[in-house]
Amino acid sequence: MRLPIFIFLSLIPVVSSFAQSTIYTVIDETTKQPVPYATIQTSENQGVYTNEEGRFSLATEAYGTKTDSMYVSSMGYERRGIALAALTDSIIYIRPQAIALDGAFVSNKKLTVDEIIEQVKENLEQNYTHDLSQKRFFLRKSDFGKVRHMNIDFKKSTIEEFDKKFLDSVVALLPKKSEFYSEVLGDFYKSKDDEKLTIIKAAKLYDKNNEGSFEALGKKVEQIFKENVKPTSYLKIKSGFFFGTKVQVDSILKASEEAKQVKTELEKQDDNKEYVSNQKSNLKSIFKNTLYNEDSKLDILHKSGRYDFELTDYSIIDGHSVYVIQFNPGRRADFKGTLYINTEDFAVVRIDYENTKTLKSFGLLGISYKENVYKGRTIFSKETDHKYHIKFLEKYQGNIFGIDRPLKIIEKNKHVKGKRKQNELSLGIDVGMSQLVKTELVIFSNTSINDTQYQEVKEDYSIEPEYLSKYDPDFWNGYTIMEPNTAIRSFEATEGL
Repeated sequence: MRLPIFIFLSLIPVVSSFAQSTIYTVIDETTKQPVPYATIQTSENQGVYTNEEGRFSLATEAYGTKTDSMYVSSMGYERRGIALAALTDSIIYIRPQAIALDGAFVSNKKLTVDEIIEQVKENLEQNYTHDLSQKRFFLRKSDFGKVRHMNIDFKKSTIEEFDKKFLDSVVALLPKKSEFYSEVLGDFYKSKDDEKLTIIKAAKLYDKNNEGSFEALGKKVEQIFKENVKPTSYLKIKSGFFFGTKVQVDSILKASEEAKQVKTELEKQDDNKEYVSNQKSNLKSIFKNTLYNEDSKLDILHKSGRYDFELTDYSIIDGHSVYVIQFNPGRRADFKGTLYINTEDFAVVRIDYENTKTLKSFGLLGISYKENVYKGRTIFSKETDHKYHIKFLEKYQGNIFGIDRPLKIIEKNKHVKGKRKQNELSLGIDVGMSQLVKTELVIFSNTSINDTQYQEVKEDYSIEPEYLSKYDPDFWNGYTIMEPNTAIRSFEATEGL
């Protein structure tokens, strides 16, 4: 059997002091448009994908050996072999390929679209695996936050500093937009019920000035609080007719001091355990929601009766013929998109999907939440264990959150003569926020391991993610990663750090 194109597995270059990276763009020879998610194979065990802009970076030297050629392929295009010495610029053109309905597609019994989907379901266990494995990966998350609106209706305050002018300054100070990028290269060890992670290199790209704004605001509010509210008081917090609670002021002050102490202690420790844990949670969620898992949010196969399928075309992916099947939501279904299914073993080698309606919605007493975006694509590749594994994933998840409620904070003190009521702050709050998270995952290798090997893996917390205030093109030089898009390359924190 022919080896699949993506057996560029366990020998991914980690780093070389003399390794250099060159950036290329793959272009459609006919339309002159970039070709996203094309396969770049540099040898039997090395390769990468182009990003959504058709760009990829290639480390031309690693471990003292020079990469002198590569193969470029993409669905619907002719596979092109290239000698790097023959390249005169950074543009690589590939030619569209005509797909003919020949023997590759008609050799098997003619199947209906429903029969094809049933074959896919029957072969899930044979085609995919949950066995112990070590996965070399690169994970990038791009998080975009936006305040859609923020209206603070000042009603009453007995504390002079908490006036309308101060509240207006708070609204003006808080950032209305935020960008946060996280990049991680490492090894993910996965068993059926557990995960381990070791990080090779990582980076965080964001604007620390936003943190400074929140910190300065917190200090100012804390100072006003200490100067005007008695430690023996308690606060009665009311929001509308149904929400109310009491909080002792001394407990708030104590908690504030303890939080500062805890932060100081944590700064003296290696707090990367939490970072590693978060990255593991990200990867765990990705694999949980993979198409072949029964409890996946992508229920196209396990609840296929809810969808309408149509065989629309045939194509070639990595030299294999595939059925191109469109799916649309029927009763109680959430997604539409396209399945690309190998005609020989009925494995889904690629899925493109997007939600057609809000997936989650909550609204009660002025609090609202909607999960309104869930779309992306996943590409699988068959490897030496004759199973299909995730090789590339791109996913967008978005939500909208809102609060539209009155808020009243009353200070009361039973230790003071006269009226217990000391101070009052009354507001109307109407805030709407949205968040969009883009996830990109490239898995360079899937190596089967046994239980003993898994138990011997020790998580390393010594690698800290490096903070970047602007994109640094040299940070990943010599590493195999997913090339960043224009938004990341142009990011730069505001002045004042």
